Amino acid sequence: MKNLVYLSIFAVAIIAITGFSSASAISVVATIPVGAYPHGVAYDSGKKEIFVTDQATKDVSVISDATNKVVANITAGTVPMGAAYDSAKKEMFVTNVGSNSVSVINDTTNKVVKTITVGTAPNAAAYDSAKKEMFVTNENSNNVSVISDATNTVVATIPVGKFANGVAYDSAKKEMFVTNALSNSVSVISDATNTVVKTILVSNTPYGIAYDSAKKEMFVADQGSNNTSVINDTTNKVVQTIHNVGYAPSGVAYDSSTKEIFVTNFGFDTVSVISDATNTVVATITVGPVPEGIAYDSAKKEIFVANTGSNSISVLH
Repeated sequence: MKNLVYLSIFAVAIIAITGFSSASAISVVATIPVGAYPHGVAYDSGKKEIFVTDQATKDVSVISDATNKVVANITAGTVPMGAAYDSAKKEMFVTNVGSNSVSVINDTTNKVVKTITVGTAPNAAAYDSAKKEMFVTNENSNNVSVISDATNTVVATIPVGKFANGVAYDSAKKEMFVTNALSNSVSVISDATNTVVKTILVSNTPYGIAYDSAKKEMFVADQGSNNTSVINDTTNKVVQTIHNVGYAPSGVAYDSSTKEIFVTNFGFDTVSVISDATNTVVATITVGPVPEGIAYDSAKKEIFVANTGSNSISVLH
């Protein structure tokens, strides 16, 4: 429930920020109304649809990227939070923080085909395409549930740091990177052994995380310090800290077409765009109030941002 708490804290503190300039032509091209308190965003490459978790309405909004309109609403568990797409099974996995479960949604029928019990307060999810497994972070039990997509059952539970939240898959090393907000660290998990092989100290309160496949680096949003940490996956060391990305950076997504990292700043109502060539912020884009979840649409080459404070999605192009 961390982000709902943050929402109440920052609702009275958020102000309009001026003075940022954009170094590129990226802008908001559409704003799409969804359910109450949208948080997680994931792209379905098979159907070319965006799935958005709506925490307060306990459902998932499905958006067609062809029309930028909601084409379905799917009832999930209590307080749906994170989402990740299984490209092999063509299913969407949605974490339900309030019911300690994961809903598995068939993207053909847009129906929940399985509900899986996991740890306490599951937050984020990431798909391991090599093992065909889904990794789910459980914030309050400080562990990660590994789900086989063949059986839709938990096949391993891996202890990590305190308040595990963000997770991202490194396809080159076949490792999962998990952010531990209250340990100020990132746990690196080998998918061969399902054990933590490295713990990396980062800046204050790491949350969102995304993998840059071109540079083979992980980008971590450090909420407490308003930084982004860059981790080299060969050395498992922080090679750079990018300062002043915005206030309370939260979600992170990688744009493979432009080789840029997009970071949502839910305290500033902006998205920072980072060039992976220079590891500097090259643009700052104003979106809706309290932006959190974010995902990249590889077909349309667009970024979808969940604005928790306005019950909407901003589409960036």
